[in-house]
Amino acid sequence: MYQRPQHLLSRCQKVCDVHFWEEPEYVAAESADLRVETDPSGLRVLTPLLPQGVDRLASVVLQRELLDGYIKREQIGRYISWYYTPMALDFTSHLTPCLTVYDCMDELSNFKGAPPDLVRMEATLFARADVVFAGGASLYESKRQQHQNVHLFPSSIDREHFSRARAHLADPADQKEIPHPRIGFFGVLDERLDQELLAAVAQQNPDWQLIFLGPLAKIDPEDLPRAENIHYLGRKAYAGLPDYLANWEVAILPFAQNPSTRFISPTKTPEYLAAGKPVVSTPIQDVVRPYGELGLVEIAADAETFSQAIKTCLLRDDPNWLSAVDRFLDGMSWDRTFQLMWTQMQIIMQQKRVSATPISTSERSEPYV
Repeated sequence: MYQRPQHLLSRCQKVCDVHFWEEPEYVAAESADLRVETDPSGLRVLTPLLPQGVDRLASVVLQRELLDGYIKREQIGRYISWYYTPMALDFTSHLTPCLTVYDCMDELSNFKGAPPDLVRMEATLFARADVVFAGGASLYESKRQQHQNVHLFPSSIDREHFSRARAHLADPADQKEIPHPRIGFFGVLDERLDQELLAAVAQQNPDWQLIFLGPLAKIDPEDLPRAENIHYLGRKAYAGLPDYLANWEVAILPFAQNPSTRFISPTKTPEYLAAGKPVVSTPIQDVVRPYGELGLVEIAADAETFSQAIKTCLLRDDPNWLSAVDRFLDGMSWDRTFQLMWTQMQIIMQQKRVSATPISTSERSEPYV
């Protein structure tokens, strides 16, 4: 999924060389290997390819060996360690970066299937991190109790990309035969989805078409609500999302009220709004404040009020609403968010009296990430 890490680190590549270590893939092979791919930004994506059947301890050892070998081959002398999961400490705790960053997107320990030692590992990462970035206001309030240098940087938008959906765009082939009105959602379909609410909304409004884009994770496909007016179109490329959005009437955030959603700050909220689509959400804290309080998003807690909110959106003909949306979105961009984060990092490195000159043949003025 093209989300916060991709947006930020592709921009980071403009100021330093970025090497993005992915989760391992398990393949039919006798030995471990490292797949190295370069994305359009120049950032390198590193994917460990591990033999099928290796246990967790062996996986950690193999990843550490692959990482150490890569650093040696690339002659990386000084670098920043930027973490998205504390579990990566398993194979990186021996590294000596000039700066350690933890960009905390979610309360991962609340998610289904979270490793039992995640809380302990996060405490270790907090002890090592020079700076923590929080991806939402509620998460910030929680994490600032655990680290002395936490900064709130909510997820932003690629406004130009999603604003394309305000124009007439051709309906994608797998959507064009679906009748209107269309109520849509894009994102991972997992335990955060309120399946009971969706089933009830579909049943109460048989003339509406509910469309879902995204991969399935951590829930059984058989548990998804099924009806003639519910359509699962699968995972879609980030580049094509505006084409789907342009042909919806309303976008939704149908999240359940459970531990996994307690601290989420959905990036898709401003993305839906940038597309000019009315939005209905369950009462997720970081959606209620500020979007709900400002009247930019309709908030509804159960199937009946959720349906009524969608009806309100379907009937809305208020140019003032879209003007208010645009005023709110003014100034929001991933470019600006990254630059503010990078400035904080530079301040800390200056405080640590770390030279900005990398030990490499590169002409770049910053260390690696």
